[in-house]
Amino acid sequence: MVNSLKRSASPSVAIQSAHSTKKLKIIDDFAKTSPFPDFHRPSPKEALEVHKILSELHPSTKSYRDTSPPKGNSAQTCGHAPNVIEALIGTILSQNTSGKNSSRAKSNLDAAFGRNNFSSIASAPLDSVIEAIRSGGLANKKAATIQSLLHSIRAKHGEYSLQHLSASEDSGSRMSDEAIMKELVSYKGVGPKTASCVLLFCIGRDSFAVDTHVYRLSKMLGWVPQSADRVRAQAHLDLKIPSEVKYGLHVLMIKHGRVCKSCSGRGSEDSCMLKSYIRSRDESLC
Repeated sequence: MVNSLKRSASPSVAIQSAHSTKKLKIIDDFAKTSPFPDFHRPSPKEALEVHKILSELHPSTKSYRDTSPPKGNSAQTCGHAPNVIEALIGTILSQNTSGKNSSRAKSNLDAAFGRNNFSSIASAPLDSVIEAIRSGGLANKKAATIQSLLHSIRAKHGEYSLQHLSASEDSGSRMSDEAIMKELVSYKGVGPKTASCVLLFCIGRDSFAVDTHVYRLSKMLGWVPQSADRVRAQAHLDLKIPSEVKYGLHVLMIKHGRVCKSCSGRGSEDSCMLKSYIRSRDESLC
């Protein structure tokens, strides 16, 4: 007998739908208003001061947007690639691992399936994708996320392309930053940080992504409440930091967070210009 009753959504689908709804609500709620409306730091002056200090500490770090073709793959360059899907995949591969490991994983993925051969990656056995990206860590989770992303893009747009997100002003179909963020985070496995990286490095918009280093330094600077999680910290900082230094501050804070022993959170007593700035700033407020 044919069962005429509609089958209910599986628990995993329901959970994913709820998670996607939560991500979209966060963007809706905090696109124009900080999650911490009474928290006024950082001021534009503070952001510019810290940008200047970090630029002096790390003069070899490019604190401006590079318009030349990327020299590394999209995992190595935090999503700096002309193809939006490639940028997303590279950013996913860079999560919770070193740049060296994620770059190797992206190179292996390209070697196994062809660069930007998204159809081949989407239709491959999951185990084949896992094996290709194993060097990047969390291969099982990342492979499933990449295939799910590709299937969702194809189902939504009829092709493996998100290039409409990078349409220029001249094309007449340029999307707002908020609209791009909403589409990106609607996909399973793409959170606000990953979406912000794609906005910043691939699409060329002024967005302030908060990774673990930026998050730690922002708390140290007193730029977000100590109770802030990373998602709300990013929403707050993206509104507070002047657009002209979002790119530079992001890359400089990551560089500083990686190399400065004093600001690493591991209890080092080494001197640091940034910590000296914080002490001087706080003393002047007493």
